[in-house]
Amino acid sequence: MTVVLSSADLVLRPWEACDATALAALADDEEVRRWTSHRVADQEDAVRWIAAQGVGWETRERLSFAVVAQGQAAGHIVLKRPGGAGTVAAIGYWTGARSRGLGLASRAVEMLTTWAFDTDEGEALARLELIHNVGNPASCRVAEKTGYGLEAVLPPRPPCPLEGHLHVRERGATRSV
Repeated sequence: MTVVLSSADLVLRPWEACDATALAALADDEEVRRWTSHRVADQEDAVRWIAAQGVGWETRERLSFAVVAQGQAAGHIVLKRPGGAGTVAAIGYWTGARSRGLGLASRAVEMLTTWAFDTDEGEALARLELIHNVGNPASCRVAEKTGYGLEAVLPPRPPCPLEGHLHVRERGATRSV
């Protein structure tokens, strides 16, 4: 099943092989490397990474979307659900340098959150988690703006050498911002 989520100016769709060049360019960004475990070294690596995302869709454990704005890939968002089932999942995301500060990440997180809670992806989700490094205030703002409340400060653990913030949004919770 192919899932495409869209609004007037934003599309979330599975990554496609033809996105390899755009992905390699987006991933060649110091901030993406600084705050994420996302690593794509070149176009060949991008082709492999995109193929791996397809496997995630097959197992339903990692539903990865290209964030497309103005017809171009501008970032990445993923719903991670170990075992492809369960009541808890996690959202991760990043945006390319040209798209930062435009509200794109917040809109993508809200779109995916709404879909995740409303879709019939097996067992109903009760909780979504969003974790980011405490040194990344932009991610904290995205979490807060999209109704993910801060639940805990996490200790450093590999591969993250610094503390993290665990933000949570429960099914049926309304956004406070």
